[in-house]
Amino acid sequence: MATITPEIREVLTSGRLAHLTTINPDGSPQVSVVWIGLEGDDIAIGHLMGGRKVTNIARDPRVAITIEANGANPVGMKNYLIVYGTARLVEGGAPELLQRLATVYVGPGVKFPPFDNPPGGHVILVTPERFGGVGPWSS
Repeated sequence: MATITPEIREVLTSGRLAHLTTINPDGSPQVSVVWIGLEGDDIAIGHLMGGRKVTNIARDPRVAITIEANGANPVGMKNYLIVYGTARLVEGGAPELLQRLATVYVGPGVKFPPFDNPPGGHVILVTPERFGGVGPWSS
């Protein structure tokens, strides 16, 4: 497991949309835009229904996540973070996670999911193995 520095933690909790990449059965990438949060040192993503990312992770847990970040390097390239990691699926808990993340992504007082009795779905927990991108986390 890679260490989440304060700079990385700031990006992961910034409320910026993230791009989760999983691996399709044919080896091609599948990308989903997701809300992210932290549960301990794991990145947490809620998903209410089944779907390609869930079936892909069940088959092959290797994932990558990208997030834009504040700042730029000395030559003007905007900062971004790449997380390479291993995902695991936890059945249930998605509505509660999404409600917590909605206050960050949508605003305080919002109800999300915006309907009664949502399915439990899945929480996707990603354990970071290494970081890349442009920013203070890159070597």
